[in-house]
Amino acid sequence: MSVFDLVDFDNHEQVVYCSDEASGLKAIIAVHSTALGPAAGGCRFWDYVSDEAALKDVLRLSKGMTYKNAMAGLKLGGGKGVIIGDPKKLKSEALFKAFGQAVNNLNGRYYTAEDVNITTGDMAIVNQNTAFVSGLEGKSGNPGPFTALGTFLGIKAAVKFKLKKDDLSGIKVAVQGLGSVGYALCEKLHAAGAELIVTDINQATLDKAATEFGATVVGLDEIYSQDVDVFSPCALGAAINDETISQLKASIVAGCANNQLAESRHDQLLLEKGILYAPDYVINAGGIINVALEIYPEPYCAESATKLVENIYNTLMTVFETAAANNMPTGIIADEMARSIIARGA
Repeated sequence: MSVFDLVDFDNHEQVVYCSDEASGLKAIIAVHSTALGPAAGGCRFWDYVSDEAALKDVLRLSKGMTYKNAMAGLKLGGGKGVIIGDPKKLKSEALFKAFGQAVNNLNGRYYTAEDVNITTGDMAIVNQNTAFVSGLEGKSGNPGPFTALGTFLGIKAAVKFKLKKDDLSGIKVAVQGLGSVGYALCEKLHAAGAELIVTDINQATLDKAATEFGATVVGLDEIYSQDVDVFSPCALGAAINDETISQLKASIVAGCANNQLAESRHDQLLLEKGILYAPDYVINAGGIINVALEIYPEPYCAESATKLVENIYNTLMTVFETAAANNMPTGIIADEMARSIIARGA
């Protein structure tokens, strides 16, 4: 099947397949839109079950970045990179240099940064072969803490709107995925008085969360059915699907994962079930907001980045209020808002 016929192809401007035999690099870079500026979005390193699965992921993620950057008020378009393979086996200086050359060949149409299984150290190697990199140490650095901050504030907005509660004291949150961002989110939730139920594939991380946060640990498949106020997907995408929606007891879905809905129709199903959904690309925009200030010509400023991230609360409130007034799914409202921003070029 041609890429043009795939359901996830959304008039992407460019899809580039990258390979380097010497280093073992196999990657795909997708530029969805440059209407607002150069495409920006991180690169993830993942052992996909197939090249087709990698293509689907990069198409969805790059489109999400277009909408994310628009809703965050950034003068950037949307793009994404994926490196295919097991990072534990394939990571090398040569591979990241080859990826840097692939990014450089796009001549500034795409800026890359950290994502799943990619570190600031890896990006420093990429930077040796291209200037079109952000999220570097000594500049904006690791975007994770800013993603966690934005998600935390987004959960506060959702709790305020849905539960009419001004703080998170006593709010029960089920967190799926304790990677660097998910764990940082748990730190903030715990400090705010939330009660945590967590799951992850890493037992050591779960043990640490149980000790540090008093979190209750449950199995990977048990997280969906917990009797909580908030279900927070913080792992990979498609956590909200036909099978899991029927299990949810939460009133709110709000997490830092990308592409939380397996299909767009699941937005409507959440609405019908009375569950408030915080659109993923709105709530998790903190990381790209931070690294974007490294792309802009002005010197990077962490204080300015933090202030922009704090506005995620207000943006989500606008989405929630508009959706409720029109009895429409929040994801559709956010999409309409993003497309309007892109259409007027501001």
